[in-house]
Amino acid sequence: MNKVMVVEDEDILREVIMDYLIEDGYQVLEAADGEKALELFQSNSVDLVILDIVLPKVDGWSVCRRIRKNSSVPIIILTARSDEDDSLLGYELGADDYLIKPYSPRVLMAKVKRFLEKHADTMDGMLLSSGGVVINMGARLVTVESNTINLTHTEFEILAYLMQNEGIVITREQLISKIWGYDFYGDEKTVNSHIRNLRAKLGSKGSRIVTVIRSGYKFAKE
Repeated sequence: MNKVMVVEDEDILREVIMDYLIEDGYQVLEAADGEKALELFQSNSVDLVILDIVLPKVDGWSVCRRIRKNSSVPIIILTARSDEDDSLLGYELGADDYLIKPYSPRVLMAKVKRFLEKHADTMDGMLLSSGGVVINMGARLVTVESNTINLTHTEFEILAYLMQNEGIVITREQLISKIWGYDFYGDEKTVNSHIRNLRAKLGSKGSRIVTVIRSGYKFAKE
């Protein structure tokens, strides 16, 4: 049973999210502030985090940043603001997706299901390898020149998709459809932000992800 942590300071909203998750068969942990969220995360094996941004004690940005130091668990951010800078900051800190309040709980559940099903469907034992970049799909580990790098859930999915199609141009629309699905709220700038973060983490191999003007991206063959 997948374990989901809900971090939301509004009691009624947190309870509604929890009811939907329990109804869909998930085990749920709850936190009403950022400090409690970090304590729960450190003491439990969590498969996904639903994280409000405006929280008492420790804000959601800080919680996201601290979780990302040691974990690639999927993080869905909840925000009351539609400001583009907020969503991009979330992605830069390692969030995988976001929803703007008010939102449909069923849309949130669809996102949760999509992230967790992708994780479960990973091909155990399959290795993708190209020029010093190696992905262990089953373990969800990425190494560059034998050094392990820490990717978010979404960064991992993007890299795997590009490497599975090495040398082939993948459009931004294809990436959005494959990684986020039909209910994606962002735009091409979101893809660009994840690609930028991914290149930085790949270091000297980041240049393997090539931008094809007015088309998309490809993982270039060496």
